Amino acid sequence: MSTAVLQSVLPNIAIKRGKVRDVYDFGDRLLFVATDRTSAFDWVLPNGIPDKGRVLTQLSNMWFERLDVPDHLLATNLNDFELPEGTDREALDGRSVIVRKTDVVPIECVVRGYLSGSGWKEYQHSGKVCGIQLPDGLVESDRLPEPIFTPATKAEEGHDENISFERMVELVGSDLSEKLRTLSLEIYTKGCEHAETKGIIIADTKMEFGMINGEVLLIDEVLTPDSSRFWPADLHEPGKGQPSFDKQIVRDWLLTTGWNKNSEPPAMPEDVIEKTRQRYIEVYEKLTGKSFSWA
Repeated sequence: MSTAVLQSVLPNIAIKRGKVRDVYDFGDRLLFVATDRTSAFDWVLPNGIPDKGRVLTQLSNMWFERLDVPDHLLATNLNDFELPEGTDREALDGRSVIVRKTDVVPIECVVRGYLSGSGWKEYQHSGKVCGIQLPDGLVESDRLPEPIFTPATKAEEGHDENISFERMVELVGSDLSEKLRTLSLEIYTKGCEHAETKGIIIADTKMEFGMINGEVLLIDEVLTPDSSRFWPADLHEPGKGQPSFDKQIVRDWLLTTGWNKNSEPPAMPEDVIEKTRQRYIEVYEKLTGKSFSWA
């Protein structure tokens, strides 16, 4: 998808561009557009994954409907969007939603049910994850005795930074911290219950929340391959890293290229693009029970 085209058809609308999402400001509401841009190691690659933005949008929409928690969605059907005359609706189709504008809570709400990623690295050094003491003897990809809430600070650039719950309280207050912890754990548990029936493990996930007049709303995306680690349940084998339904193929390929992570990354070859696209579509179809097709 060409984001340059979108800029040309919405020339007078303020835009904020993230790594993979474009956000257009319509006053009291926003237009979220999930592009096909792909990031790895904090860099956006020169070429993207076709249909990735549609998978993320449609999968999030499914979860927002299933989870039954307050969220920011106003419209998911393109025909319900009030957009300027001449807008290229075909370019927006399937990858766009209209949402309420909220005061974003500056915390990534991370829930971990399995020991992986930065949590595994921290556990190896201290036996803890974000200040939470875990049992001795756990190995990589082990299921935790119970899910844990491990917040992080949001970073505009670079990595988010894991913090303790006590630090979160200092940043946003006790009442809101407690509410977000409870809500995050509830969302993760509901998501896992559904995913397990589809043969998928949700190893961990991150969520974002916003507020309107004191009401907490789930925002951004939820339980997607970009915000979560999805593993095939039948292949789960603790003691090593797991195959996953995400852009790990891209990360693994980049590590073979000699790229130094300090300069513009190389463009992905077609086989890496197609394999990654198929992984995104596969997890979408497993979780939704629907075939993915877009004209």
